[in-house]
Amino acid sequence: MRDAVTSLIKNYDLTGRYLDRDAIDQLKSYFQTGTARVQAAAVINGNAAGLVKQAGSQLFEELPELIRPGGNAYTTRRYAACLRDMDYYLRYATYAMVAGDTDVLDERVLQGLRETYNSLSVPIGPTVVGIGILNALVREQVAAAGVPTGEYLDRPFDHLIRELSETDI
Repeated sequence: MRDAVTSLIKNYDLTGRYLDRDAIDQLKSYFQTGTARVQAAAVINGNAAGLVKQAGSQLFEELPELIRPGGNAYTTRRYAACLRDMDYYLRYATYAMVAGDTDVLDERVLQGLRETYNSLSVPIGPTVVGIGILNALVREQVAAAGVPTGEYLDRPFDHLIRELSETDI
């Protein structure tokens, strides 16, 4: 897993360039949000189970057909699998937020996810909705804890949503 610093340096090294003003600005931004990213991760860690439970409740309230007979979250086993996956997205989004880089999401979450879900007949649309709900709940919890919010907090969730939505035609 790479962080924003190693990714930036690797990209410049591959092209044989010195760090320019854009690179320095990216590094400044990364370090300026460092404390907030770590504090936000602590808030998420302390509230992860509640965030996942609340996100699941909101998802099934918005899309009740998922928990009705024949729905993809119908039966206790499928319901639990849905919440497990939401916890997985939250955990890896937190890793990406702390690292300031979404590479971990590509490597550990998105690679092969579509194929897995398609083989299990799991719809991607509700997954995207659930990730969006998680993002909103995280933002609320972090703000309520007095931690500055910003693009750093949304970026991992936006990346997951964009990558899953982009190919869901």
